[in-house]
Amino acid sequence: MRPSSEFRMPKPHYLYEQPERFGESLTTARPWNRHALSGVEQLNGRVAMLGFMAAVLGEWWTGEGILGQLSGVLRWYLALG
Repeated sequence: MRPSSEFRMPKPHYLYEQPERFGESLTTARPWNRHALSGVEQLNGRVAMLGFMAAVLGEWWTGEGILGQLSGVLRWYLALG
């Protein structure tokens, strides 16, 4: 019995990439969406800068380095339970 048309999946509005043969990407350039990748890389860079600034401010505030801060948080967490 064939399903009625109301239960059929709609055609996707996106297209899949063609599958590549094994090792093909090692020898050919893939046409990636460079505009989207540049936005992602820019966001990653900004988040990394925020993390570095948080580490510097935490060291200034507590007087301990990153490992000292992490061990302090770990000791506090283990003392809860």
